[in-house]
Amino acid sequence: MNRQLLHTPEGVRDIYGKEYARKLAVEELIHERLRLYGYQDIQTPTFEFFDVFSREIGTTPSRELYKFFDKEGNTLVLRPDFTPSMARCAAKYFMDEDVPIRFCYVGNTFTNTGSLQGKLKEVTQMGAELIGDGSVEADGEMIALVVESLQKAGLKDFQVSIGQMEYFKGICAQAGLDEQTESELRGFISGKNIFGAEELLTGRGVAESYCKMLLKVSEHFGSVDVLDEAKGLADNPRSLKAIERLEKLYQVLKSYGVEKYVSFDLGMLSKYYYYTGIIFKAYTYGLGEPVVKGGRYDRLLGHFGKKAPAVGFAVVVDDLMSALERQKSHEPCEDEIKVLTYHATNYEERLSQAKELRDKGIRTVLLPDRD
Repeated sequence: MNRQLLHTPEGVRDIYGKEYARKLAVEELIHERLRLYGYQDIQTPTFEFFDVFSREIGTTPSRELYKFFDKEGNTLVLRPDFTPSMARCAAKYFMDEDVPIRFCYVGNTFTNTGSLQGKLKEVTQMGAELIGDGSVEADGEMIALVVESLQKAGLKDFQVSIGQMEYFKGICAQAGLDEQTESELRGFISGKNIFGAEELLTGRGVAESYCKMLLKVSEHFGSVDVLDEAKGLADNPRSLKAIERLEKLYQVLKSYGVEKYVSFDLGMLSKYYYYTGIIFKAYTYGLGEPVVKGGRYDRLLGHFGKKAPAVGFAVVVDDLMSALERQKSHEPCEDEIKVLTYHATNYEERLSQAKELRDKGIRTVLLPDRD
């Protein structure tokens, strides 16, 4: 027998037994929280047309997509990200809706990345999308929902870091950066590579005053007090409006009672180019990757023919499970399974007992007596 048949490809894994039972239980806890906020379940296909995740949409780079062809020669991809699928679905089925739409979902995403740091190429994501509401209150609902969902899952000592794409873009426009320079700078600042960012700006001949302003963006992180510092740095209307929005958001989060879980990071810039306003990530100790990613994407639905503001988030369930395990949190355990053995003379009796137990909600297995 070919022993390779027993193994999975690099970047994917089997989940079974008690580990899978705990994962399902955590998903159900989060799902119940989403439903309490009025979010309705939706399921989209595992693969979509390539154009749904194209460069113009601003999602995962083409080189990181799993691509294949159908019989008609159309290029298809396994979804790397749920948000463009949600936008497509909303545009198709809710084109004429003028009231906010609330979706929630669970499913696997696929990214064809390298094996650095042992990251999985297939992960489970749970998330929510609020479409048709461009208010700061909608932003607050999303972040409050993130906090409450993680609490329900049993996570402790986590922080939701909030950024604002418009703040950075306002300074870039003020400095006169072209699209390519802005894109490269975003990569450097997002990766906290200040030397690379400085070399880029100097090489492109950006004025020293603007260089200092742009490099200073990465230093604005911490409590709500950093917003005052940020206002002192930027003097263009676009950036100042972004800070004003964050200040209003903080007041909304105080009304929810979740402000102690929140910090701000104006140097946090997402790799997804469809984000237009706030972006946020939830971090916890013992894990380098965020367990939640989200943000506002007010122009994405326009690519599918429906102009509507939107905001959403996704919980990376596999990373959340790793964090819960490391924190020794009290994860829901698998129920005990009652075992009934039978032999030829008492099979009917044992089967009747098993049916009664199952009717009471007790997990029961019938096994032949080997004695």
